[in-house]
Amino acid sequence: MNLCFQNPVKCGDRSSSLFSALLITSNYKLGTWSLGFNGRVSENRKNIKPPVLTVKSVSSSVVGTVEGTKRDETSVYDAIVIGSGIGGLVAATQLAVKEARVLVLEKYLIPGGSSGYYERDGYTFDVGSSVMFGFSDKGNLNLITQALKAVGRKMEVIPDPTTVHFHLPNNLSVRIHREYDDFIAELTSKFPHEKEGILAFYGVCWKIFNSLNSLELKSLEEPIYLFGQFFQKPLECLTLAYYLPQNAGAIARKYIKDPQLLSFIDAECFIVSTVNALQTPMINASMVLCDRHYGGINYPVGGVGGIAKSLAEGLVDQGSEIQYKANVKSIILDDGKAVGVRLADGREFFAKTIISNATRWDTFGKLLKGEKLPKEEENFQKLYVKAPSFLSIHMGVKAEVLPPDTDCHHFVLEDDWKNLEEPYGSIFLSIPTILDPSLAPNGRHILHIFTTSSIEDWEGLPPKEYEAKKEDVAARIIQRLEKKLFPGLSSSITFKEVGTPRTHRRFLARDKGTYGPMPRGTPKGLLGMPFNTTAIDGLYCVGDSCFPGQGVIAVAFSGVMCAHRVAADIGEKNSYFCNMLNT
Repeated sequence: MNLCFQNPVKCGDRSSSLFSALLITSNYKLGTWSLGFNGRVSENRKNIKPPVLTVKSVSSSVVGTVEGTKRDETSVYDAIVIGSGIGGLVAATQLAVKEARVLVLEKYLIPGGSSGYYERDGYTFDVGSSVMFGFSDKGNLNLITQALKAVGRKMEVIPDPTTVHFHLPNNLSVRIHREYDDFIAELTSKFPHEKEGILAFYGVCWKIFNSLNSLELKSLEEPIYLFGQFFQKPLECLTLAYYLPQNAGAIARKYIKDPQLLSFIDAECFIVSTVNALQTPMINASMVLCDRHYGGINYPVGGVGGIAKSLAEGLVDQGSEIQYKANVKSIILDDGKAVGVRLADGREFFAKTIISNATRWDTFGKLLKGEKLPKEEENFQKLYVKAPSFLSIHMGVKAEVLPPDTDCHHFVLEDDWKNLEEPYGSIFLSIPTILDPSLAPNGRHILHIFTTSSIEDWEGLPPKEYEAKKEDVAARIIQRLEKKLFPGLSSSITFKEVGTPRTHRRFLARDKGTYGPMPRGTPKGLLGMPFNTTAIDGLYCVGDSCFPGQGVIAVAFSGVMCAHRVAADIGEKNSYFCNMLNT
């Protein structure tokens, strides 16, 4: 991880190792954010109230000629965002509300990426997960609510009484109730001998979550912000610094001995990170394992795709732009600085900053193809590999096949805990029509099934073999759900569409269809995850291959951090701001 921070006293200088070390003790404070980017100086300066840092279109340092293409200042955006996933849209809208001129370029026909949607035969399907965190009306980690509010948007939501219903080996069945006390009562009823350990482990999760939830969320690469947070909330910052390098599995083992209960916590973390608890950073686990009770899971009326649509509309309302069917093929460099992008159709756009919502593998391996891989990216790729993709099955079924008390979300691992992380081993099932029947025709339900799958299983197949394999694998997955949950499921299907890692690679433009980074071994918590800045001047990354990783809350957090970092960098050209830095 790049631990070089900018010196707050002199713009552009590299930090000393002592300064970096001090920041490490105070900087990991996921938590509150302030909508828009206030150019705050350290909060202990009680009598100084600097103005809001507004990102105006300052004179461009990149105006010039690249490969014979002339451009003037008026044609240069403040930021170009490649891709319109949640991370990219949050970054774009946060910059736009501060008067930055932003252009979002989306390859597909609609925004959202993995949080998009599509419509078939009267059904509205979520592309990815329907478990929506960060959508409550309280606290500081309700990042989706706040992102929408920043651009004058609000969505109606439906509370989910059960985050997920686990169906696990040895007939272990556990519901994650919305109310924390109800969840603890159910879990301790299954493991009465581990009640003390259960309370201790989840108690640590709450300690971390409450620290996160008490802090203002901005860029962890912005020293003025870091010092301000540390001086306001030193205990919370030190708590987060202590748990930053730790993983959930190691902490669980301090308090819990029962192998099956530890395996259940592995399954809890697998939903968060697609790896077991020993490989899941404790901070990430705590965000999810507590927010589901604090703010709760809330499903947006009309489907998850409405989030991206609302953010895109808000972006345009702020005077910025989004273009669809705009397939970015390369990032344009000028003397080592990222200054623009080139599309597949030959069009070029230029900006003071480029923000890539593609994965880091796609950003540096494809959009910068031919360029030497920076040392920081080499280090990242030594620590992390591409997580596997998914096989997804979107189905419409007759409503009567589901019992009246069916939960919205299910996790199924029937026989052996060892299959948790194996391809096709565990199954995640969402039935969003339990909460919002308007997504399907009358008398129908949506089942969205997904399970881990590697693209290597699907490469090199002729079209007929590929289609046959999709049907065969899907049929076996459906039969497992029919046996475990819903007798008669196969005969109740009225619509079915199967997506493979090849599908995800094609439509989401993700290398091998991956859903994010996965540690090669046991990581030191979040210490190996890169931030938004890169070794290339003017180029930033956002999304699930940046700190803090996968998940709706995580990528929204990444978007907020990225926008604040970009705004701070542009703001250094504001004379008042620089004067305040040097005061």
